[in-house]
Amino acid sequence: MPDAPAGAPALNETMLAMDVVDTIRHADRLVERELAGDQRQARLRERLREIYRSQGIDVPDRVLDQGIAALEEKRFAYMRSGEGWRRRLATLWVTRARWRRPVLAALGVAILFWGAWHVTVTMPRQREAAAVTRELTEELPRALRAEHDRVLAGTQEAAPRAYAARLLAEGEAAARAGNLAEARARRTALADLAARLATAYSVRIVNRPREPSAIWRVPAANPRARNYYLIVEAVDRDGRTVTVPVTSEEDGSTARVSRWGLRVPEAEFERVRRDKLADGILDQPVIGQKRAGTLETAWTVQTAGGAILSW
Repeated sequence: MPDAPAGAPALNETMLAMDVVDTIRHADRLVERELAGDQRQARLRERLREIYRSQGIDVPDRVLDQGIAALEEKRFAYMRSGEGWRRRLATLWVTRARWRRPVLAALGVAILFWGAWHVTVTMPRQREAAAVTRELTEELPRALRAEHDRVLAGTQEAAPRAYAARLLAEGEAAARAGNLAEARARRTALADLAARLATAYSVRIVNRPREPSAIWRVPAANPRARNYYLIVEAVDRDGRTVTVPVTSEEDGSTARVSRWGLRVPEAEFERVRRDKLADGILDQPVIGQKRAGTLETAWTVQTAGGAILSW
């Protein structure tokens, strides 16, 4: 080997030691075989010496020992640094050409989806929630109070006024609790009460050709009995029929109708039947009056108050 300048022997020996390590590292089978024995370092040193002599290189034993020790200490081995955020950020920047387009495309799709969701779902929900809040806090309380005032203005009777006060209290409590359905139901009930109080009509027996004026039914609960009914209708002062709420005693259903069957005693049924059979005309068809400001009908005939909706 050529002469080295002053201070170079240490550098040359270090480089030789690194070469020894590299030789051992690339000779995997040699490492596995030689390092498995008890006198591994001696055998490994001799084997390395033969390898270098075959290449015309005379390596001192101390250099071989340094290489073997360095291999065991992994002194010249590359140790990958930890996966810190800076390294990951740098890796992303270096590889940006590979992932930039698909990531930007995915981001664009996500933005479009979010925009569509915001416009078609989020915004309508927000508007609906705001409308519900406004109705509960402003509109319904005002409407409840207005309908309650209509009831008070339309009657002096204690019963409907007390009923209206209860409906108002229940409706306002439901609105404060955020129960929209219950608050609306109380408002509707107040409006119906005010309308019923304002309505005036007469109840008259139906008196038309080929239409019954009175019928009888056998009740399901007592097949041996008979229930008697007059077929009546509600008409206003101009003779036009009006619809009124009527509850059937047969099934408990309630409907707004202009014609229904009013239950009466057998004697009243017979009187009407004979009157119509006599000349086909009822002498006194009007049997009740419902005046504005009241809920009950004033009857001129005896009635049990029961009714039917079909016959």
